[in-house]
Amino acid sequence: MDVIGGKWKPIILCNLRHGKQRPSELRRQISGISQKMLTQELRELERDHIVNRKTYNVIPPKVEYSLSDYGQTLSTLLDQLCSWGEMHVQTLQKNGVAVELNCADTLAE
Repeated sequence: MDVIGGKWKPIILCNLRHGKQRPSELRRQISGISQKMLTQELRELERDHIVNRKTYNVIPPKVEYSLSDYGQTLSTLLDQLCSWGEMHVQTLQKNGVAVELNCADTLAE
């Protein structure tokens, strides 16, 4: 849980499971995360070999993140976590709780 736990890492991984993304794309999809926190979490995930960071030698600099092969082994777990989260959101909404979604591919809005 130290590697993928916390408030932001599961949401980041949920967004990366469908392909590579630039940090600005991730930040737009994850409401409430600061640039500093996103950078920190991505660096930790990269350090733990869960995500790959690819930099392009262009101006302005371009960086993309994607799940590594090792990170892909989390796919089943991430799918289950995201499915449970979607069900939980629906349950909260049925009970009248306003919910803000942070994962781009969720069912309920």
